[in-house]
Amino acid sequence: MSERHVVRSFEQWRAAARALIARRVTPESVEWASSEDDGDLFSAVLPPVPAPSGAGEAVVPAAAMRIPRELMAMLAGAACYSAADRWAFLYKVLWRWQLGEREVMSAADPDGARLHAMLKAVRREQHDMHAYVRFRERKPEDGAPRFVAWFEPTHDVLPQVARHFAERMGKATWMIATPNAAVVWDGAQLHDAPPLMRSAADVEDSGEALWLTYYRSIFNPARVNADLLRSHIPSRFWKNLPEGAIVPDMISAAANGERRTGQTSAVGRRKGTMIPVTAERAQPQREQSATLDQCRRCDLWRNATQAVPGVGPNTARIMLVGEQPGDQEDLQGLPFVGPAGAVLERALAEAGVERKAVYLTNAVKHFKWELRGKRRLHKTPAQSEIAACHLWLEEELERVKPQVIVALGSTALKSVLKNGSATMKDVMAAPFEHEGRWVVTVYHPSYVLRAPDQETRRQAYDVIVDGLRQALKLTAAPARSG
Repeated sequence: MSERHVVRSFEQWRAAARALIARRVTPESVEWASSEDDGDLFSAVLPPVPAPSGAGEAVVPAAAMRIPRELMAMLAGAACYSAADRWAFLYKVLWRWQLGEREVMSAADPDGARLHAMLKAVRREQHDMHAYVRFRERKPEDGAPRFVAWFEPTHDVLPQVARHFAERMGKATWMIATPNAAVVWDGAQLHDAPPLMRSAADVEDSGEALWLTYYRSIFNPARVNADLLRSHIPSRFWKNLPEGAIVPDMISAAANGERRTGQTSAVGRRKGTMIPVTAERAQPQREQSATLDQCRRCDLWRNATQAVPGVGPNTARIMLVGEQPGDQEDLQGLPFVGPAGAVLERALAEAGVERKAVYLTNAVKHFKWELRGKRRLHKTPAQSEIAACHLWLEEELERVKPQVIVALGSTALKSVLKNGSATMKDVMAAPFEHEGRWVVTVYHPSYVLRAPDQETRRQAYDVIVDGLRQALKLTAAPARSG
């Protein structure tokens, strides 16, 4: 015959579960149930709920209940999940843990997977409640909360959310009501209360009209994205949001003409000719960066340590252009000082080219990376980032005036040619002339480090050495102008 336990909170369940575990009562032998109370709108607020008398007592010997803090936190969170069998399921998880089945905490275990899914749903509901609770201000009444909100949560997250608002609303009194319960903040302490409302319409807010006027005034029909709006705010929340009553009409108006002008309906009715403007011309005029350190032409500067300029004599006859700084270059502020730089230095020596006689730079001056574990790994720049940084390469070319450019890799080639579709296979066979200079294309030294086998690494390295030798010879054979 099964035992029946009626619990209304996690603390009550925990006390009952500890006693059942101590008596070795199996999950199949326990029947769990919940109960709810009723109440009237703004009836007397209940006093603070004390902790259950048995919740903190050692129902079983401590040695028999070695429950890790992480598991207890997971059980407490999952207890907020609305499911008819939640108390039975939590007891099953606890029972399996006591039997030594530690995998019950893993998402790879069927029960563990359900536990993690419950926690995820509860956290999502807490986030939504933080975002979509709307307080309405009531007319002053003795003992009644000043602000009142109605919400219909999918899960029992009201106590956690109430603590969130208690920390943020100071001494202003408020109440959050749900279909099954309510919580009141008296300015100093939270109180549980029975269900006191039936819908958001139970409270009128004279200031709501002012809010809706403001909301209409900041609404821009030219920028509205109805699909994105619906995906960000699930439909079940709209009915309780004040702006939910006017947004559908504003979206319809935007689709019917106001989107075209981005102005008021009166302006939209004025006669005139629409003048198309390209995206480039529509951009506002911005002051260009005066120095590389100040460059904000793309977003790569945000995650980089510093911009890495080129180095070398301004009289260099050979300019080597790489892709972008790496991890070490980003930290030291110098190009080609990392592992790829070591490969390049060896190739220069083998080709008979003095490193101090050439100019070393990159097509992109900031390090673009993504985090893998604790390492910053290289990420190929986008064409827009290459184009944004071309200004600085042009400045270096104008200042140094090299006779030969050695493009180290595809990104460098695209930047040198100002052609986003340029490919290495079309130009690696022999040097070619471009804008009065010779251009030699070889692999980037980092390719030698990434190559999958020894033979491929050797061939890639030989291409680099041979290209550097060609560049050295070409310094004595200037390119034809044009």
